Amino acid sequence: MNGWIRPALPAALSRAQRRIEQWRHQHRPRARLPEGLWREVTRLARVYGISHTARALRLDYYALKKHAAAAAESSEHSPKFVEVVPGAMPASRPECMIELADRGGAKMRIHLQGGDWPDVAALARAFREGSS
Repeated sequence: MNGWIRPALPAALSRAQRRIEQWRHQHRPRARLPEGLWREVTRLARVYGISHTARALRLDYYALKKHAAAAAESSEHSPKFVEVVPGAMPASRPECMIELADRGGAKMRIHLQGGDWPDVAALARAFREGSS
C-alpha cells in the first residue's frame, strides 16, 4: 500500500464535523462560527487536543487555541464545588446567605435561617439549568 489509512474519527468529533459542515453550507465563506459551535469545539479540544480537533474539523489552529484559552480562563474563576454543612453553623442561630450568578446576569439569593434547610444543591442545579 502506498497511502496512509486515516483512522476513524471519534463519534463526538464526527458529529461536530457534520454540524460545522452543515453550518458552512448555509453561510457565506469566511463567516464567523457562532458561539454555540465554538463552545462545543472547545470542549472537544480539551478531550482530543487542540491540534487534532482543529485538523479534524478544518478550523484554524490559532483561533481554536484562543477560544480554548478564553474558555479555560472563564471556567477557572467559577467555583466547582461549594459545601454547606449545617452542623458547622453556630447552634444559637444558624444563618447564612448564598448568592448565585450566571454569565448572563441572572442572580439567585438563598437566605438560610434556622435548622430546617432546603436541598441547596437541588436549588443551585435548578438555577443553573434554568439560566442556560
